[in-house]
Amino acid sequence: MLKAIGNICKVDRLGRIVIPVKIRKMFDLAENSPLELFVEDDKIVFKKYLPQCTFCLSHDDLVEHKGHYVCKKCIEELSK
Repeated sequence: MLKAIGNICKVDRLGRIVIPVKIRKMFDLAENSPLELFVEDDKIVFKKYLPQCTFCLSHDDLVEHKGHYVCKKCIEELSK
């Protein structure tokens, strides 16, 4: 469910928008934080990107390999 916060943002000529400080603090977004972009009907939704294991979708103990993330548990299972 979407929640209105009372801010209106404008898109600049380069297609950028500014995320208000209040929202950045609320979601712990620092400079260069990765965001996922989704489109649903007439909505544009940004979501803080959290990498997940390619196999089990876990967010814990991840190792990146060639652009993919694998958790340590799956690495152990794959090495058997």
